[in-house]
Amino acid sequence: MAGRKALIVLAHEETTSFNHAMKDAAVDALQKRGWSVTVSDLYKMKFNPVPSRDDIIGKPKDPNNFKYSPETASALAEGRLSSDIIAEQKKLEAADLLIFQFPVYWFSVPAILKGWFERVFTQGFAYSLTSMYGSGPFQKKKAVLSFTTGGTGPMYTPMGINGDVNILLWPLQNGTLHFCGFQVLEPQIAYSISHAPEDARLQILEDWKKRLAAIWEEKPISFVPDSNFDLSYAGGFVLKQEVQDHQKAQKYGLSVGQHLGKAIPPDSQVKAQKK
Repeated sequence: MAGRKALIVLAHEETTSFNHAMKDAAVDALQKRGWSVTVSDLYKMKFNPVPSRDDIIGKPKDPNNFKYSPETASALAEGRLSSDIIAEQKKLEAADLLIFQFPVYWFSVPAILKGWFERVFTQGFAYSLTSMYGSGPFQKKKAVLSFTTGGTGPMYTPMGINGDVNILLWPLQNGTLHFCGFQVLEPQIAYSISHAPEDARLQILEDWKKRLAAIWEEKPISFVPDSNFDLSYAGGFVLKQEVQDHQKAQKYGLSVGQHLGKAIPPDSQVKAQKK
C-alpha cells in the first residue's frame, strides 16, 4: 500500500505489555506493505491529558466566561493553540489510517487517551456545528480500535456480567470517531490477555499482522445515515417520522443508540454489515 500513512496512538504505560507488542506488530506489518507509520506513544511523550486555559496562547476571547470549545476553535484559526496539540493534529491530518491501541480501563479508554481526544479533537478541526457525523471532516480516513481486556469474551456478551461489548463500544465508535466523520473499522479485541497462554498471544499477534496486510480494503461498520434524521433545531435532530414508522415492524432497532425500545442489532459495533 505504497503512499499510505498510518498513525498509531498508543496508551499503555509499560513497554513490556501486550499492547506494546500489538503496536510493534502493527508497525512491522504496515511497513512491510509500504505504509509510512507514525506512533504517538502517549506515556513516553508524557502527553498532557488535561484541557485548560493553558491550551490557548495569549488572552482568551472571553476570559470572564471561558468556554473551551469556542476558545480553542478561535485559537486554532489564529495560530494560538498549544504546540503539543498542533503537533498531534498535524500527525492526524497526514494519516489515512488511525489505530488506537490501549487496554480497557474501567469500561473505557485510559485517562491519557481520553485527554488526547479532548485536547486534539478541537472544534474547527475535528468537528463543527455544521460538520459532524456523516459530514464530519475525516470522512476519507479510517480508524480502528485495538484493545485488550481483563475480562473474557463471554463476559462481554448480552448474557455476561460485563454486558454487551457493542454497548461498551458505542460512545467511542459513534460518539467520538463517527462523530468526526471517520470510517470506523471492526475493532481488534484481545480478550483476557493477561490470562492467555503464550501460544495464544503469539497467534493473536499473527492474526493482527494478517489483518493489517489488507486493512485498507476493509468495509467500515454501519451507522444510521444522517438523512434519516431531521437535522434542525426545530426538528430536534431526531429520527424522521417515516423512519420511526418503518421501524415499528422491524425486529431490531436501528443501532445501539437509536434502538427505539427494541433489541439492539447483534454485533453491529463489532462487525461490518454484509451487503
